[in-house]
Amino acid sequence: MNSIELFAGGGGLALGLSNCGFRHKAVIELNKDACKTIRANSVFDFGKNLYEGSVVNFDYMSVSDEIDLISGGPPCQPFSMGGKAKGNEDTRDMFPQAVRAIREKRPKAFVFENVKGLMRKSFVDYFEYIVLQLQYPSFDKEADESWEQHRARLERYHTQCEHTELEYKVIYRLVNAADYGVPQKRERIFFIGYRSDIDANWTFPEVTHSEDSLMWDKWVSGEYWNRHQLPMPVPDEKIAKKAEKIRKKYGLFKPESLPWVTVRDAISDLPDPMHADAQHFNQHIFKDGAKMYPGHTGSYIDEPSKAIKAGAHGVPGGENMIRYEDGSVRYFTVRESARIQTFPDHFNFQGSWGEVMRQLGNAVPAKLAERVGQSVYRALVEQGT
Repeated sequence: MNSIELFAGGGGLALGLSNCGFRHKAVIELNKDACKTIRANSVFDFGKNLYEGSVVNFDYMSVSDEIDLISGGPPCQPFSMGGKAKGNEDTRDMFPQAVRAIREKRPKAFVFENVKGLMRKSFVDYFEYIVLQLQYPSFDKEADESWEQHRARLERYHTQCEHTELEYKVIYRLVNAADYGVPQKRERIFFIGYRSDIDANWTFPEVTHSEDSLMWDKWVSGEYWNRHQLPMPVPDEKIAKKAEKIRKKYGLFKPESLPWVTVRDAISDLPDPMHADAQHFNQHIFKDGAKMYPGHTGSYIDEPSKAIKAGAHGVPGGENMIRYEDGSVRYFTVRESARIQTFPDHFNFQGSWGEVMRQLGNAVPAKLAERVGQSVYRALVEQGT
């Protein structure tokens, strides 16, 4: 099936969707280092279809193929908890461009991803406006209209009995990547839409992993420590109480879901980056200078990582550190960060350390993208498109 990827970044979403059968006829990205990353990886068979520039200037009519899917992660900075949160007043708000892509190419489906901050109370009106635009992309904003006036027109149209414009059936869902086997507590919102003539019969993929199951493996059965050939630690009072609740909740049988994947699970086969052997691993290079400060205490090695972030000017914060049992910390290497974002080990990132971390921090975990993409692909195939 044919697709177009907007705001591709380092390619996490594009890679996941490519793995489940979508073929990108155009990939659009502004950042020059991210474009170098896409070109450098043979896993992307669509480097020749890369457009290096702003989506604002892209001519969708230049793509002659019929498009089944449009996907992308519009810049999250306007809505991020860690940013200035200017929302629609931020010039980086690219949701109107995502809607333009849908309006001009009329794909059978779309997948867009963004930060949890988009759902906060201060953005509730604009969030509803985004959903209405995605439902009715042909109902374009007029030049002299404010977004509030446009939203009012969309609301009136939405409540009419008869609709004559192009429509999409839209579902949105806030998900935690850890619930899908990603070694990272990364909460993101997905917007999934199907054109109104597509009988998709679709629902968001069910979760496969859980914190309860990890708690069971660590503090009830001890399987987690056995797997890593480590002695089982003595739990503190807080953990002991949680473990007792898990025992009472599930009785003799462990949870059916798989355990959350931890940082240790993800990187245990990599050598210490300070050792000489580390140089044989792709982009597994020690970076000095990590330290804890209030609000930035690192990610415990025996839990899923905190969300990998791009940080200000590409410099990651304390979330991009491992925190060991003794309380010491160090930065994740590029390779470790890539594993936490579920990129394959042969994947090469281009640019300075800060720029590479920006690409990783902005990426959709490839495994999560693949899980979502598989469900969308399957729904389109079963519908006979």
